[in-house]
Amino acid sequence: MISLTPLDLVLASVLVLALALTSHFAALGLARTLVVVSVRTVVQLLLVGLVLRQLFETTRVSLLLLVVGIMLIVAAREVRSRQARPLAGAWGYSVGALSMFVSSFSVTALALLVVIDATPWYLPQYAIPLLGMLLGNTMSGVSLGMSRFTESAYREKAAIEARLLLGHTAQAATSHLRVEAVRTGLVPIVNSMAAAGIVSLPGMMTGQILAGSPPVEAVKYQILIMFLIASGTGFGVLVSVWLSATRLFDERERLRLDRLDG
Repeated sequence: MISLTPLDLVLASVLVLALALTSHFAALGLARTLVVVSVRTVVQLLLVGLVLRQLFETTRVSLLLLVVGIMLIVAAREVRSRQARPLAGAWGYSVGALSMFVSSFSVTALALLVVIDATPWYLPQYAIPLLGMLLGNTMSGVSLGMSRFTESAYREKAAIEARLLLGHTAQAATSHLRVEAVRTGLVPIVNSMAAAGIVSLPGMMTGQILAGSPPVEAVKYQILIMFLIASGTGFGVLVSVWLSATRLFDERERLRLDRLDG
């Protein structure tokens, strides 16, 4: 594997700075954002590298659970921040966290225990990368699905209440909104699977090839990851949209848009 020097990374950062300058002169309003997220990327990845090195050397379950908990909390926060009209209060965080926990953690556990059969099953070299990829993709799907549903419910308030007056249940009155929300949440992973290997080489496969792994072995791992991400994202979106739909109605099945922020 060819090692990268700090100078190599500095040269790569010049491209981002050039994009930020272009954004500034074009009055796109993205220059500051590009610089901030670039700095965050460097700091966060360096910290993760240090933590993972320690974690790989010790293989302590307590430390692994701490890292996993932090990942879930940050993911839940990101899910809420990406929505224009998130659920108000703790629900805005808990729905996303619960749906990602149910989907990503169960799929990761299944992969570690049954498919990969790592010994021990919580081996950090496998558990952390797998969970990280699942959480990242599930986070995007969940945020898109929840955002689409809450926005649609807010926009179509009159239509939903008209269906309720005609005798429809809350679930029936919002069934079309839930279907569209789930479809929206699954768009990124469906597009990634459709283009994998033809339009683009997925990240994990590319990384393994650059690290010197045989291409066929890298392909097998990438197929596994794509299937895990698809199932984790799908179940996560389904759970989050269902919980959001349940939260927007009270025990008398009245639409409660006051339970939304924004």
